[in-house]
Amino acid sequence: MSIRLPAGGRDSLAGRLTRTLILWVGGVWLLCVFAVVWYVDREINHNFDNELVEVSHRMFDMAVQELDKLQHVSGTGSGSGNGSSNGTGNGTAPAAPTEPLVAPKQLFSEDAVIYQIVDLHEHVLLRSAETPADTFDVPLAAGFANNPTWRIYTVRHPTLGLYFQVADPLDERRRALNRTLFGLIIPLGAVLPLLALVLRNVARTELRVLQQMSGEIEKRSGADLSPIALPGLPRELRTVGDHVNRLLERLSQSLDVERALAANAAHELRTPLAAARLRLQTALEHDLRRNDVQAALDALQMLSHRAEKLLQLSRAESGASLARARIDLVQLVGTVAQEFWQDPLVSERLALKVPDSAAPMARGDVDALAIALRNLVENALRYGGGGRVVMEVMAPCTLAVRDFGAGVNEAQLRTLQQRHVRHSSDRAGYGLGLSIVGTIVEKHDAKLVLSSPPVGAAHGFEARIVLQPA
Repeated sequence: MSIRLPAGGRDSLAGRLTRTLILWVGGVWLLCVFAVVWYVDREINHNFDNELVEVSHRMFDMAVQELDKLQHVSGTGSGSGNGSSNGTGNGTAPAAPTEPLVAPKQLFSEDAVIYQIVDLHEHVLLRSAETPADTFDVPLAAGFANNPTWRIYTVRHPTLGLYFQVADPLDERRRALNRTLFGLIIPLGAVLPLLALVLRNVARTELRVLQQMSGEIEKRSGADLSPIALPGLPRELRTVGDHVNRLLERLSQSLDVERALAANAAHELRTPLAAARLRLQTALEHDLRRNDVQAALDALQMLSHRAEKLLQLSRAESGASLARARIDLVQLVGTVAQEFWQDPLVSERLALKVPDSAAPMARGDVDALAIALRNLVENALRYGGGGRVVMEVMAPCTLAVRDFGAGVNEAQLRTLQQRHVRHSSDRAGYGLGLSIVGTIVEKHDAKLVLSSPPVGAAHGFEARIVLQPA
């Protein structure tokens, strides 16, 4: 009956819990990392885009002024003194040079900004000195656009036919995202082994009580079916412990009933069997005389009676199939009385007394209570000295059987429910029958009250079964 857990190994419960927890914790962590990376990627792109927008709007006018200066210098050097190059004042774009002008310095010295100015015909008028080739290889339209290596923001001048484009390398964004990703994944890889060790120790510590329970169950045997007492069990294991204890209790009860039946059979059946064997042997030696055969039949009758009592006692002690139904006590005692009234010698002695009001209702097993009543009536008829026997139903839920024979003294009254008791050499005693009654009453959570003499009588004996109302 052992459920011992191995201390370690692939099949141990602690190992399974550790692996499962590590997988779940690692999986949840990775999901959280990916969610954070997705969020950080959005925020990085959003911040970089905001910077591009802000830089483009701040630099546009400055770049236009720089373009005017460069075009003026270029026009003066070529002998063009009519000022046609400064055509920004009439709202038209300046004439495109054959080659784009290059800004001699950054407009913002602290930022190496990649930018250019183009006209409506996509002619490049001005670009930064650090601008790589094909940087702005995107369709000319206001807003954001991407090529394989750059993210470009394009803004149009509100009055001039010019576009200002600013480029930002995508590698910077990828590096920022990778730093965030590695910053989250590397600690996970470093912490997982430590987490696995902690979870394994926690699992082993918490499951140690289960190993103790397994050891306690392993100790139990037919000689020791005592309940398992393990303090500090968690709720789930406490439920398992309660079920195991109830199982041990049922096993102990079954073994006790089995031992009791064997002991009772050895004690109660030995004498009738010996008497029947002796009578039959005597009858054979004397050519089957009628008296000897009749004596053998009487011994066998006693044997049958004792065997029936032992089976009744075994059933009562096992508590097998005891129902908990509503019982009409008047109907119950009437059924038992009818069985005895079929014997003409008994019908005149047995009387039945029931209340005039509504019949009392109790909760219990009809068959078991009928067996208890039969035993009480048989004892009263046998030991009542041939006198009257009364079965009575009393409110609220009491069954009483009384006789008016010699009764018993106070010392004998205390031992009546003990089995195999003989109060004299010529009387079999009440023991086995009352033991059956006491066991049935106990299984019903009821009460058996014995008195001798009965209340209001000078002599006799009374047994009362006080049941719980339905």
